[in-house]
Amino acid sequence: MWRNLASNVLTLMIVALIVAFGGLTWAQRQYQGPGPLADAICLQVQPGSNMRRVAVDLEAQGAISNATIYRLGADYSEKANDLKAGSFLIQEGASMADIVDAITGDGLSTCGTEVIYRVSVNSKSVRVRELDASSQEFEVTAEFDPGEGELPEPYVAARDDVATRYRVVIAEGVTSWQVVDAIRALDVFEGEVAEIPAEGTLAPDGYEIRPGQDREEFLNSMAAKQSIRLAEAWENRAEDAPVETPEEALILASIIEKETSVAEERGVVASVFANRLRQGIRLQTDPTVIYGITRGEGILGRGIRQSELRRETPWNTYVINGLPPTPIANPGQAAIEAALNPDETDYIFFVADGTGGHAFAVTLAEHNANVAEWRKIEAERNSE
Repeated sequence: MWRNLASNVLTLMIVALIVAFGGLTWAQRQYQGPGPLADAICLQVQPGSNMRRVAVDLEAQGAISNATIYRLGADYSEKANDLKAGSFLIQEGASMADIVDAITGDGLSTCGTEVIYRVSVNSKSVRVRELDASSQEFEVTAEFDPGEGELPEPYVAARDDVATRYRVVIAEGVTSWQVVDAIRALDVFEGEVAEIPAEGTLAPDGYEIRPGQDREEFLNSMAAKQSIRLAEAWENRAEDAPVETPEEALILASIIEKETSVAEERGVVASVFANRLRQGIRLQTDPTVIYGITRGEGILGRGIRQSELRRETPWNTYVINGLPPTPIANPGQAAIEAALNPDETDYIFFVADGTGGHAFAVTLAEHNANVAEWRKIEAERNSE
């Protein structure tokens, strides 16, 4: 009898182990396999929340099939304590494991409200937009100049929402003064700026920022990125690059940046300046004249006078030989690379062609013909 009893107990234990193993395998499939979500959602995780609350919310929205398995999986993967507050895009069919990864990663929101601060050469603006989770398209809810009038309600609401994402987009060709002037006007930053960073040392780009970020810290991050870009471009420079130091490369790149906004032209414009530098011809570029007048503090807002073309300033390349002593703006990566790897051409001259680009010439006669054509276009536009 005891032998039969022991055999039955052993059988029951084996069956229990099989059932437990099968249950564990089933739970793993539930956790790692495709989820039931039919359409993408924007999951809001509030500050101070926990995986239990998130699991209940996900189950209610049909994103997971079992809240208990979700919590156990998060615990087993040792990510339950890494939960971040924010708004997170959960794609259709996302597994429980995918969702846990999404809300325990770097903490950057991936949907919901986004505030973008844009700093361009001629203006600064704030744009508030919402990402629709199902269509994954943005809808702009407000756009305004941060220095004018009352703040629109969508912006105030976004600022009060801890899940809002913030980005600062700095355009190529802005000056360091313009960058500082803009971030001083943006209330998402804190702290003072002790002094304007050296011209050319800030990298134009898009930057994710957080509310309360220190202004000096932000400027330092821009400077660090520009330093890396310049060092990498310098390492990959052409053997006959028309400059002798990284600092000179930054100066030339800033002039190229201000002379053309057409990406395909940067290398050609760089070749003109390279040819002039090698042949000892003055650069004679208007943006350097303008910088000598404004010192980078805003835009000139009018044409250059003949007297200003003749006026001697450290930056006026109609008067000085070679490069000016400092950059005249903050160049982007493409302009830096163009300065150090210019196209190979025989061009010495260029002038606007009326399309946003330029007409290039080898001889003065060709250039004069291009200038005459440009003057004709200008006259036609002024008569309209």
